[in-house]
Amino acid sequence: MADLKVSEMKDLTRIERIGAHSHIRGLGLDDTLEARNVSQGMVGQKAARRAAGVILQMIKDGKIAGRAVLLAGQPGTGKTAIAMGMAKALGQETPFAMMAGSEIFSLEMSKTEALTQAFRKAIGVRIKEESEIIEGEVVEIQIDRPAATGAASKTGKVTLKTTEMETVYDLGTKMIEALSKEKVQSGDVIAIDKASGKVSKLGRSFARSREYDAMGPQTRFVQCPDGELQKRKEVVHVVTLHEIDVINSRTQGFLALFAGDTGEIRQEVREQINTKVAEWREEGKAEIIPGVLFIDEVHMLDIECFSFLNRALENEMAPILVVATNRGITRIRGTNYRAPHGIPIDLLDRLLIISTQPYTEEEIRLILDIRCEEEDVEMSEDAKELLTKIGHETSLRYAIHLITAAALACQKRKGKEVEIEDISRVYSLFIDVKRSTQFLMEYQEQFMFNEVPDQLDDEKMVEG
Repeated sequence: MADLKVSEMKDLTRIERIGAHSHIRGLGLDDTLEARNVSQGMVGQKAARRAAGVILQMIKDGKIAGRAVLLAGQPGTGKTAIAMGMAKALGQETPFAMMAGSEIFSLEMSKTEALTQAFRKAIGVRIKEESEIIEGEVVEIQIDRPAATGAASKTGKVTLKTTEMETVYDLGTKMIEALSKEKVQSGDVIAIDKASGKVSKLGRSFARSREYDAMGPQTRFVQCPDGELQKRKEVVHVVTLHEIDVINSRTQGFLALFAGDTGEIRQEVREQINTKVAEWREEGKAEIIPGVLFIDEVHMLDIECFSFLNRALENEMAPILVVATNRGITRIRGTNYRAPHGIPIDLLDRLLIISTQPYTEEEIRLILDIRCEEEDVEMSEDAKELLTKIGHETSLRYAIHLITAAALACQKRKGKEVEIEDISRVYSLFIDVKRSTQFLMEYQEQFMFNEVPDQLDDEKMVEG
């Protein structure tokens, strides 16, 4: 009899793509805001992480709003990683909006509108609502279907109980449909929202757990509710100001939110929303959560955007602004003036500057260990040593890129773990920036439109 081949099935919902910062879980700080050497995917940069931790604590306490932080350092020193660590440490409820400086240059909307939308994406509103619900265990459901079809609507009764009381409710057609849709049966614990009539199935009662021999993995057992059947429950929703703007700016605003086609939103709409949110705050129905707006490659913004940021940071509903750049003293876009990091002096004055330092060889080794684990690559100690040396002499990013390439080379020769020969093979296949520049210098005559600028041209380029 032929051997049966069982195909391996993968749970598609569990597959996640591995990104450049997917290994980061937080800032890697202890309770006293001291940076651990290796923690939560973060390595080194202790001073920068400590500073980010202090900012983070201030955000959590709600102490500061409208402040700005600049992460400045050479390329590949972990600026975006620190911002990602802050986002993870803040949790789900605090809004964290990310954008690149060049994203605002769009034909669909003006630069200031793009920045305003980004600012409002980073401000959350926690709205509290009190709703009346009926919560209990279903004892019995009776549905009377009329004998002649279409003669009369369905009617029925449901008996609900808690540990202290039991009540029979009459059911109309809509409630019967809602219960049928949720497949409610006796023994289920359900909650019915009195205002909307929405039925939620919370699980099955522990008292009925012995009635079945077999159950699906999704079956949840819950205790029978205690106290009154009718309860008042506080429901909390967290939405961003931008989401409220979009929903109120057009008739199909809710759909536009999912499509991403928000367009320009009128200032009057925003002013009305600000007034309404202020009213809710006074009534205690809502509270503002100032989040974080992270703008990467901030030197790509021009002088108009920087002027807008200056004004926007003074607004009472401004989020914490975190910007990052890898530029030195360079020209401010839209002017002929040069400034540190390509940012005007008046805005630099408002920024708390956190600088990042290049990684040491030991730190590069630790980062490569974490990346190998994240990318599920087995690598020998010698290969890791070689890769660390390559990362130290070229760049950390280049070394990280070689991990998966070397794993594929190892797979091709049917090896169990990546060895030195695999690293050497991919190192010769994919060249780094230094070797590429050297190659261009040697063969410049054979390339089109090539000029090697001399000292004079260099100065002209800097001035221009």
